[in-house]
Amino acid sequence: MQDFVPDKNTIINSEVAQASYDLRILQALRRIIRAVDIHSRRLSTQHKITGPQLACLLTIKEHSPLTSANLAKKVYLSPSTVVGIIDRLEDKKLVERKRDSKDRRQVYIYITKAGRVLIAAAPSLLQDTLSTSLIELPEIEQVVITSSLEKLVDLMEARHIDAAPLLETGSISAEKSPEK
Repeated sequence: MQDFVPDKNTIINSEVAQASYDLRILQALRRIIRAVDIHSRRLSTQHKITGPQLACLLTIKEHSPLTSANLAKKVYLSPSTVVGIIDRLEDKKLVERKRDSKDRRQVYIYITKAGRVLIAAAPSLLQDTLSTSLIELPEIEQVVITSSLEKLVDLMEARHIDAAPLLETGSISAEKSPEK
């Protein structure tokens, strides 16, 4: 068998293919961001809760009681961002804070009955069509999609970036959005 030696046309086609992949990936990411933004706005309008607030509420329900620091780790947000979210959830009577009786320095967050009612009425954090479509896929395809997205995050060297489960749009120069 002869060794493959690329000719000029093969090299040009490879460069065109690479540029095409770059463009296709960028377009796909933009469409995903737009779909997430639309879903996040619908969630906020219809259920009076943001995606990050709902993610925190769901995590509190699942792992209660939690400190705000432990919650921040579980939802991949900074502790200061989570404190603001908890403040807003507490104002809405969806969670409550209780100081530990043995170690008064520890403050735990608990979901309230109103928080449980909201969770029961709120849609999935994922866009409805995505959520339904993912469930219908064979598990191996779900694993491939999950792994591919996690790999993309690694390739972008973005594991250290705080990221709410739902993306928010806005000025790229803004340090923090007013509501997470």
